[in-house]
Amino acid sequence: MPDAPAYPSPHGLLSGKVVVVTAAAGTGIGFATAKRCVEEGATVVISDWHERRLNETAAALGVTAIVCDVTVQEQVDNLVNTVVGDHGRLDIMVNNAGLGGTAELVDMTDEQWLRVLDVTLNGTFRCTRAALQQMKTQGSGVIVNNSSVIAWRAQEGQAHYAAAKAGVNALTRTAGVEAAKYGVRVNAVSPSIAMHPFLAKVTSDELLAELSAKEAFGRAAEPWEIANVIVFLASDYSSYMTGEVVSVSSQHP
Repeated sequence: MPDAPAYPSPHGLLSGKVVVVTAAAGTGIGFATAKRCVEEGATVVISDWHERRLNETAAALGVTAIVCDVTVQEQVDNLVNTVVGDHGRLDIMVNNAGLGGTAELVDMTDEQWLRVLDVTLNGTFRCTRAALQQMKTQGSGVIVNNSSVIAWRAQEGQAHYAAAKAGVNALTRTAGVEAAKYGVRVNAVSPSIAMHPFLAKVTSDELLAELSAKEAFGRAAEPWEIANVIVFLASDYSSYMTGEVVSVSSQHP
């Protein structure tokens, strides 16, 4: 099976844009997206709930960091208001924050269910609403949500995460239709598996190998391969797309 392709050269796709990426600390899709946005010419602000990791990531990328827990509306509002106060506008909001976990439904507690739903679905709702309120005033903007193929592919132990991501897809479609009249687009990416150290830490080698083997390329995606599609959706190249959920996957039923 082929290795990952060469890392892409920048093309100025987001030149002059002000971008916020949530849950960008660390090594996953959020970090890769923030990095690609910087490379494509954007002014980038990243957020996360973990202050130390967030500041380390901001220093590595040379961007501004704002602590934000997406389960707290006041912190979400502060994130958007601070960005607008500092830069005068918010052009692109990438809602990457999400929380997983593994539990059989028969044994799942209310706390496990509600925590995943609050971060993954409600957090996306809070950030989408806050961004949309600003973008409506501007008359322009793009929101990109990070979903998952688990929204429509059954995977054992993932009922809470699957339900949350299915909700993100429905939210994306509805928000996209509602926002069009304001000149705002809302779309989502739906990755299958993107390999990074945190995923490897919380997932067994056996499951990772099984999931990777199901992909046509015989490997997991690199986080930046998902980020490339997010950048496309954030850019003017996707100007006629709204309410769409784009699968970033090589696995087919």
